[in-house]
Amino acid sequence: MAESKTPDQVRRHRAALLEAHWAKEARAERRRKVLVGAGALTAVALVGGLVTLALVQDPPPQAREDIEIAGLQSFEGLSANHVSTPVDYEQSPPAGGDHASAWLNCGVYTEPVPQENAVHALEHGAAWAAYDPEALSPEQVETLRAALPDTYVVLAPYQGLDSPIVLSAWGAQVAVDSPEDERIEQFVAKYWQSPDAPEPGAACTGGLDAPGRIA
Repeated sequence: MAESKTPDQVRRHRAALLEAHWAKEARAERRRKVLVGAGALTAVALVGGLVTLALVQDPPPQAREDIEIAGLQSFEGLSANHVSTPVDYEQSPPAGGDHASAWLNCGVYTEPVPQENAVHALEHGAAWAAYDPEALSPEQVETLRAALPDTYVVLAPYQGLDSPIVLSAWGAQVAVDSPEDERIEQFVAKYWQSPDAPEPGAACTGGLDAPGRIA
């Protein structure tokens, strides 16, 4: 039969256990600090290596001005007056110029859109993807739609194009033959919501809905 301990012995035993526990904790804390100090130096080197590796494997996006697009046409000195009459644009589709006071709501259209209103959307930093409905199949139109952002874009058919697809932004335009053309991504990266538009970031909703808008 085990010998019973007095209350004083029990207290001393508990105190000894606590003392051993905290001593063990103190030793563990000292080891942790040493490891943290060494780890910090290793982490600095590791982070530097990871940053370098990330820059190599996933470089930052190109600045807009550094993106080169084959076949790109640029137009400078475009006027931006609000007019109430049709405009005879030099480009087809237009890439800027005088335009209607109401902007075209950005979105997807199944019918040609009024040019004067679409140009006002370009003034706000939108991109206009016009396509020849006789040159692209419905599946290709969907592929083109998937290649474009969901906002600040007008996608609509356009009669009489010299190319299956013409991408326009304020002061810039490029013609491509296929919705898989890499220049579509390049054009969007360079000109979508471009600060070179007269009113970048202005509304692309709350304006005019032309016939045939589906999204």
